[in-house]
Amino acid sequence: MLSRDEIDALFPADLPEVEYWEQHYPPRELADGAEVTRLGPSPTGFIHIGGIYAAMIDVDRSRRTDGVYVLRIEDTDRAREVEGAIEQFERAFAYFGVSPDEDDVRPGGYGPYAQSARERIYHSYARELMRRGRAYPCFATSEQLQEQTKVQQAQGVPSGYWGKWAMWRDASDDDVREQLAAGTPWVVRFRAPDDAIGSRARFVDEIRGPLEHDANRNDTVILKSSATSPRLPTYHFAHVVDDHLMRITLVIRGEEWISSVPVHLQLFEALELPQVRYAHIAPLMKQIPGGKRKLSKRKDPEASVDFYVGEGFPAPAMLHYLRGLANSRLADMPLERALAEPILLDECGVAGPLVDLAKLRDISGDHIATLTGEQIAAELRTWALRFDESLVAVLDDNRELLLQALAIERDGVDNPRKDLRTWSEFREVYGYFFDELFTPVDGPADERLAPIGLEPDAIRTFAEAFRAAYQPLADSAEWFDQLRAVAAEHGFAGSVKEFKQNRDQFVGSIREASQIVRVALTGSTRSPDLGQVAAVLGADRVLARLDAVVGSRTTA
Repeated sequence: MLSRDEIDALFPADLPEVEYWEQHYPPRELADGAEVTRLGPSPTGFIHIGGIYAAMIDVDRSRRTDGVYVLRIEDTDRAREVEGAIEQFERAFAYFGVSPDEDDVRPGGYGPYAQSARERIYHSYARELMRRGRAYPCFATSEQLQEQTKVQQAQGVPSGYWGKWAMWRDASDDDVREQLAAGTPWVVRFRAPDDAIGSRARFVDEIRGPLEHDANRNDTVILKSSATSPRLPTYHFAHVVDDHLMRITLVIRGEEWISSVPVHLQLFEALELPQVRYAHIAPLMKQIPGGKRKLSKRKDPEASVDFYVGEGFPAPAMLHYLRGLANSRLADMPLERALAEPILLDECGVAGPLVDLAKLRDISGDHIATLTGEQIAAELRTWALRFDESLVAVLDDNRELLLQALAIERDGVDNPRKDLRTWSEFREVYGYFFDELFTPVDGPADERLAPIGLEPDAIRTFAEAFRAAYQPLADSAEWFDQLRAVAAEHGFAGSVKEFKQNRDQFVGSIREASQIVRVALTGSTRSPDLGQVAAVLGADRVLARLDAVVGSRTTA
């Protein structure tokens, strides 16, 4: 083993001792039971909806216990960093109401909160491990490691850098000095306990209960070698050091990290640090033919947070849905109660919950149905400013028309309409109220009239007759009675049943007649109450749209 002076010479001369960092980041003055949680996204890509899912649980656990929620940017893989990723994190967290209590924007005395700015801290602790004989310099090249893996596979032994396969673990001091003198690139490896091979690591997971895995046998790298920047830590080492110094009490992360717990426990032990508690959540899943798989940012648009923000799912509806995925009891509660109730770790399942966009849209529609017209207008406009700029002018220029349209079958009713489920659906659901967004029907042969099942001549004849008799009546029942009367005069049965019993005697039923008017006014065979729609549109628009159906197109 190199002498203390030789080890210290490998690091900057002014590098503080670990005691300095322990004093610089003292234990937090929090009440008993307060949880300090953290999220550690990497800016190697834009944030996955699973990151919001984990952050939501972090926030709930910390704030319900008067604790602290920390955002730490794990940016030690600089080569893979994506420009703009950190800014996207901030936008996403703000949108979903899971912004941290502490990060580099909101410092709380335990920063910096980006790992790339904490190199000196890691060096101090790596040096301490080397002084204790629990870490050592390794000069193995990537080619040597690859060749060794091939030999291990051929011999049927576990791959890795362990035991006799750890070529620099027990190297002589002279060999180490020779490589250092020659300027050979090196990394720092943690020296796994001598008794690790064949041992078991046991720990209690806050979600899964007692777990047991093979102890870590590998001499894992804790400081990486880089020709272009100072040595940065691996995830394993930085996690242990940062979670200790930031005084994290509970680490909530994906189940893919369960296999890393044994090495983390060894690092805590080697550094003589108290262990954090772990809660490993199951990944969000997607239904596919024949089964399910993890929701993938590479394959699935709905894996990205930007998908939900761009579609215009209101944040409260999203949080209600995600909380229901975490604890199924919350899914059946009204939104306000579901957001107020705690997320319980022991109710988080170990099977990955399925992300069901149809269910989410229903929840979102239910939420929007509870909003006032003014609230919808405000949130819609905020969304449109970013994602549909041309819609903003339409909303601003037609403010009263917008509120009147939103009031149809919503204001003053026990079961309001739920057809608007995301802000991006506004054009489809309400666009026909606005001349700027509506394309009039182009004559009786327009394809939008085809589902009615009538010949163009019959459509033209009825539309022309209804237009001639039209009265802008305020009462919906009276309004529809005039449509019924014109339909009867032109050969339409008064009911679907009557039409089916005597098809040869009628052009169609009242349903077909009303659908002609519905498509004329809205462009669709589905809409709210026709009388209310007509009242909001006004007589001039109604007559103009009926004129468009009459048109001048000849039948084929």
